[in-house]
Amino acid sequence: MMCRVDDPTYLIMSLLRTQTFSETIRFAPFWKRRPFIALGLLVVGVGAFSQLRVTGPTDDFDTYHNRVFTVVEVADGDTFDIDYPDGAHPDTRIRLWGVDTPEVAGSRDGAMHFGTEASAFAKDVLLGAKVRVILSPKRTRDKYDRLLAYVEFAEDDESGREGESFNERLIHEGLAYADWRFDHPMKSVYKKAEREARRDRTGLWARVSIEDMPAWRSRMERELKYRAP
Repeated sequence: MMCRVDDPTYLIMSLLRTQTFSETIRFAPFWKRRPFIALGLLVVGVGAFSQLRVTGPTDDFDTYHNRVFTVVEVADGDTFDIDYPDGAHPDTRIRLWGVDTPEVAGSRDGAMHFGTEASAFAKDVLLGAKVRVILSPKRTRDKYDRLLAYVEFAEDDESGREGESFNERLIHEGLAYADWRFDHPMKSVYKKAEREARRDRTGLWARVSIEDMPAWRSRMERELKYRAP
């Protein structure tokens, strides 16, 4: 996949690929200013967490960031597993950053408009593929402890899609909504991609109504005085 240096996706993802977590966070020297309080907090912290497996952003960066893995299972359009153990789990579950595909039958919210198509597309394109996992320094896990990631097809993937962003492709194909709820480095790029898919009535945008959308998106669309296509 050829990428121009003026392509915002290429520029942002290149920056994320070369960024280390330690370069993004600076801790104030609290221990120098309040040594006894800091020591007390440390003791309490050790006691509270000694029995738990704690996976923090730094651990995730060391383990996953800018590394290539194989997709071994696809749950739905935006959720899948890669071949690397995560604590007690034999594989790591990834939730794509910045996109939200419609739900499928059997999910908590039930089947949604274009959920089957999005899931089938992900299974066809991702299953068995080698992908590069890119993390954001802002956040690495969601509330379900899934790894939040941007995913690109790896250079050694035989499909000829090397460097292509799967997150962005879902939006371009009209198979996912750009998720506005959370701030992340690719947010403006994904919103632009969605505007183009919506303008061209691609995929789900050909017939979607406000009632078909996920609850979060439906609320936002009402606030924006959405008019169905």
